[in-house]
This record gives sequence, C-alpha cells and structure tokens, in this order.
Amino acid sequence: MKPRRIIIVGGSIGGLFAATLLHRAGFDVTVHERSVHGLEGRGAGLVAQREVFAMLREVGFEHIAHIGVVARERIYLDRSGQVVQTQRTPQTQLSWDVLFRSFRDLLPDERYVGGRPVVGVTQDAAAAQVHFADGSVETADLVIGADGIGSVVRGAVVGGQAGPSYVGYATWRGLVPEGQVPQVAATQLFDRFAFCEMPGSHILGYLVAGPDGSTAVGRRRYNWVWYRRYQPDELDDVLTDIDGQRRPFSLAPGRVRPEVVDAMRADAQALLPPSFRAAVEAEPRPFIHAIFDYAAPRMTAGRIALMGDAAFVARPHTAMGVAKAAGDAFALRDALVADGNLARYEEERAPAGRAIVAYGQRLGQTLG
Repeated sequence: MKPRRIIIVGGSIGGLFAATLLHRAGFDVTVHERSVHGLEGRGAGLVAQREVFAMLREVGFEHIAHIGVVARERIYLDRSGQVVQTQRTPQTQLSWDVLFRSFRDLLPDERYVGGRPVVGVTQDAAAAQVHFADGSVETADLVIGADGIGSVVRGAVVGGQAGPSYVGYATWRGLVPEGQVPQVAATQLFDRFAFCEMPGSHILGYLVAGPDGSTAVGRRRYNWVWYRRYQPDELDDVLTDIDGQRRPFSLAPGRVRPEVVDAMRADAQALLPPSFRAAVEAEPRPFIHAIFDYAAPRMTAGRIALMGDAAFVARPHTAMGVAKAAGDAFALRDALVADGNLARYEEERAPAGRAIVAYGQRLGQTLG
C-alpha cells in the first residue's frame, strides 16, 4: 500500500534528494535534521557521477553541472616535490554547497525541520513512530533513514547487528581560502589535481568553489585530504575532542585538540612535499574523519527504509557517496509511486550498495 505521510530522518544531500522527489510526486513528506545551524559551508567539491547528472536533469538544474572548478591535469609528486607523473585528464569538481542549497530551496521551509534530533524509530501494524530527543513522538506511514554513518534509524531495520567497522586509517582535511595559501603551494597545486603517495599514506588536493559557490579566482578554496593510518588506541586519542569526549566517527573544524593538531603538522613537515606542507600549515582548523566500511544486511523492514550511508558506507576513494544517495532516492520514489512495495527498492539498490562498498575496499588495500 502506498504511504501517505513520510518522515525522512537526516537532511543532508541524500535526504534532500529523496524529499524533493517525493514531494514533487505528491507525498506528504517532512525532513528532520539534527543540526541547529544548518549544513551549508561544510562541503567541498564532489565528482558528479551519472546518477547526480540524472538528478539535476530531473529537477531542471542542469546548469549546476557547470558550476565547479576545473582541474586541468593530474600530477603526482615525490617527497622532494618533483612532479614524477602528469596525466592530461581535466576534471570538474562540483560545489557541494551549491548542490545542497539548490535542493534545499526546492523544499518548502515547513517541510525541513532543523535542530530536533531523532533518538529512535519504532513501528506497529498501523504506523511508524519517530521519537525525538525532546520526548515528543510523530507518526508516519513510512520512515526513511537518511541519517548517515551514525544512523539512529538503522537499528530499527537491522536490529542489534554490528555497525560500521573501522578500516585502519583516517583522513585529515583542510579547506583553505585560496588567498591564504602560500605561494609555494599555489604555484604548484592550483588548477591541478595533485597527489603524493607514501607507504601506508597519501595526500591529495584540488581547488573547489568558495562557500558561496563562487568559482572566481580569489574566492575559491583549496581542499586537501591526507590519508593516515592509526591503530585503534591511537584513533581513540585523535578522536577525543577539546572537551575530552571520544567521538565515534569524526571531529569538526575547531574540535580537534591543539596538541593533536600540532603532532599532525609536525608529521607533515617531516613527510610531505613542500607544497603540500605549506597547504596543510595554512589550515588553522584542520578536521578529521575516520574511515569505515558497512553493508547493511537489509535495507527495509516493515514501514522503515534505509538509504545512503545509513545503509552502505563506502570509502571516499570511490567518490560515489552522493551518486549512491541519488540512486537510492530515485529507486525509492519509483517504488513508492508504483505500488508502495519497498521490496522493489531493496532488490534494486542492495546489490549496487554492496558493489560500491567492495570497490572502496579494493581501492583502499594499500592503506588499511
């Protein structure tokens, strides 16, 4: 039976994709996002796969496919900073912020509720119940978990089974306004997709749009990502924030303890080429994400469905996180419009999710 009232838990890009498609299809849909201050400004660049282009065409946003920063070539550096390989493969990084803001604007304000964290989901024969941190409860015909790697909806679908597994490494990241990038880094790294590989580690970087989506010279940002191995006890220390709380997956800008940042910068001085060292040093508030694998044994249970990273967590090497969410959103919409049979959705998307997770594992073999 087709659902009438749908609640989506999680208001990042995946949740917005699903909400936009379902709202346009005539469903009564509301998104609940735990963040109080919104998600804009948190994204960098993304490589658009075919599912993302299909989503842009679906809503008449083809022009967004051209709002990005072009890296004219790929270069590979050695530790001394010499370019040891060049590939003439131009690539455009779309703006995550522009994508998020554009889809957020498609959804009426009353359909997107922020600052109201969900703590659990239950269901019975008549409805699904969404439980909020303030003690309130809302009911729906269908609940969609689009709440990412730390999903609270996941348990209602898969039960007490194991969650995401740490793979042995993490990424340090920085987003530096291009005017603050030292000349030694700007000269070698700007307008290129740059890489440097080391035993058990590698760093990459590229220019992305500014937080307002601008691609004009002087208003862009340099995005660097440094993959590093950490033993579990080392990770415990790195992910303990400035308040002494051990966070499960990541630390946002400004939340990493100063001594941990200092140790990372000292390692950058010792290990990285001069241009990358300068780019790392230029970021005043580096942040960190531990890397995990997860493949849900099932994506649906009764009146509850999972999508995006709530269902399958793939390593960032795949560059397919947003594409995976777009594919899930399309399949959910199609199943619900057809007859409301969620089995149709799971049959289509579970094999795709497992394949993407496995692909990320292969790409990360030299790091984990």
